[in-house]
Amino acid sequence: MKIKATGWSFLLILLPTMSCNAQHKTNPLTPEEERVIIHKGTEALFTGEYYMHKEEGVYIYKYCNAILFRSSDKFESSCGWPSFDNEVSGAVKQNPDSDGKRVEILCNRCGGHLGHIFTGERLTPKNIRYCVNSISLNFIPISQMKVERAYFAAGCFWGVQHYLNKAKGVIETTVGYMGGKTDSPTYKEVCSNTTGHAEVIEVVYDPLQTSFEELAKLFFEIHDPTQINRQGPDIGEQYRSEIFYQNEEEKKTAEKLMQLLYAKGIVAATLLEPATTFWKAEDYHQHYYEKNGKMPYCHTYTKRF
Repeated sequence: MKIKATGWSFLLILLPTMSCNAQHKTNPLTPEEERVIIHKGTEALFTGEYYMHKEEGVYIYKYCNAILFRSSDKFESSCGWPSFDNEVSGAVKQNPDSDGKRVEILCNRCGGHLGHIFTGERLTPKNIRYCVNSISLNFIPISQMKVERAYFAAGCFWGVQHYLNKAKGVIETTVGYMGGKTDSPTYKEVCSNTTGHAEVIEVVYDPLQTSFEELAKLFFEIHDPTQINRQGPDIGEQYRSEIFYQNEEEKKTAEKLMQLLYAKGIVAATLLEPATTFWKAEDYHQHYYEKNGKMPYCHTYTKRF
């Protein structure tokens, strides 16, 4: 898949809002929406608009517009309601039901009811299921969102995706290849060290929730930027530390962070190069650790900023 790293953006469509209290703005609800969202009801199974929905984008809370779930975390559970095995970082809070039998999930922004959370079902490697009422949600296709993209190389892209995918404001991540001399490279070709590509992660993020600088800080904190053409046991130029910037602002931000690291005695060998064509990697590489229920072997988090 050939995708140009152009840093495109679209208009984020938000629903009309009305002031509910001094802390949060909420949207007006129909009587049925109020029954579920305010009074903790449940919609009839197999009837919800988003039960079998598969479009790429994000699910936001109908009551306050908080971004809750990504389409990449939605899966078919045959339970009759939309199911997700991950939330947007910090978007959902849990509260045990009064009967002690189930755990309710609520919007962390406004406290409205979403559904329930279940563990131990082994339906996905994450072994967790957010069971959500469709009527509590609205959906925004990625084509209608104002999003930005960033491109990072920090060793094996499995581990980099594992950490960056969890970051606040991240909508989607994809692993692939960038910085080489051949078109449509395969994993085998990249590993042969003949194409010049780096293993790269493309990060699609909401600039209203995070920034390139915050993502770049995390990039420097999840790998050892002092290593050259390797990361831990993985050796080769495809495992180099590199930021592929899309404009001078991103370049200056990366340089500033590298200077801050240098002041702390950390001499980053991270390369800074203009972004070129991003080539999506094979499907089995996408979200590898989540699919296989494993953890990164050469990436750990170290606070540096």
